[in-house]
Amino acid sequence: MQLIILASGKGSRLKEKTSKKPKCLVEVNGKPIIDYMSELIEKKNTLIVTGYRSSLLKKKFGNNKTFYNKDYLSTNMVHSLFSIYEKIHKDVIVVYSDIIFDTKIIDQLDKLNLTSMPVKKDWLSVWKKRMNLKKIGNDAEDLKIKRNKIISIGNKIINKNYPKYQFMGIIKLKLNDYKKLYKFYNKINYKKIDFTSFLNLAIKENHLNIRAYPTNKFWVEIDNKKDLNVAKKLLNEKK
Repeated sequence: MQLIILASGKGSRLKEKTSKKPKCLVEVNGKPIIDYMSELIEKKNTLIVTGYRSSLLKKKFGNNKTFYNKDYLSTNMVHSLFSIYEKIHKDVIVVYSDIIFDTKIIDQLDKLNLTSMPVKKDWLSVWKKRMNLKKIGNDAEDLKIKRNKIISIGNKIINKNYPKYQFMGIIKLKLNDYKKLYKFYNKINYKKIDFTSFLNLAIKENHLNIRAYPTNKFWVEIDNKKDLNVAKKLLNEKK
């Protein structure tokens, strides 16, 4: 298994905190976000796809664990994922670099011999700490599951009909599925498509089957300064 961490973005909503470093190096309780994955990065075959302020991540993790997406300003996470196509020879677990989570999730995914996605059970209670319900309705994404299979992801939530689960920024792709998605991405030729919209399109056009893996393990996403405070509080409560 290869661990892919997508870390090319700036994180502009964190404003001055990312003026001189990438979002994943912003500290939470005195520790960079990405360092909450340090044990995983050390023990797994890891590749961190960089972009903004890439030299800082290269200096921190070395050449063997980093790859520079030279097109990061004009593309999105999906392009970062496939910019390393020639380096992928095994199943991959793809992780956003702006989340803090129980890393046992990765170990459990590693044992599953299928393309699969952990989905957060009690996500709404976490999101309510981050924003009000109106904003949740605008920012959160719908996720539909049938017989443990993801049937749609990334659509807008309608009439506060909140889904039972939420995408966590983590997915396992079997090698064959990764290759199929690479071909599909090149076919649609939309370099700025966001990750969940891409997955949704691949599902809709029968290029991908994803098994849902519900979990209530620790997870928090960091998009802005309020999220930083929420993450600090949740991590302190977790101790």
